[in-house]
Amino acid sequence: MRISTKGQVTVPLAIREQLGLVPGTEVEFEVDGDSAYLRRADRLSRGAALVARLRERGARAKTTGMTTDEIMALTRGE
Repeated sequence: MRISTKGQVTVPLAIREQLGLVPGTEVEFEVDGDSAYLRRADRLSRGAALVARLRERGARAKTTGMTTDEIMALTRGE
């Protein structure tokens, strides 16, 4: 492996598949002496991560002060 001028490396496909690393997966590095270890930053499944993001968006939406019925009426053009 060679590091690019941008400091990037390509994780081989077999390793990505084995570890479940898909585009957008958060990773972290741990340095131990002269070695570095790459690991997933979170252990959430893709589905659990999606649900967590949707919950965050829903929590932010609650600040509008509108009820669900009012929001649905707006989306339906009522």
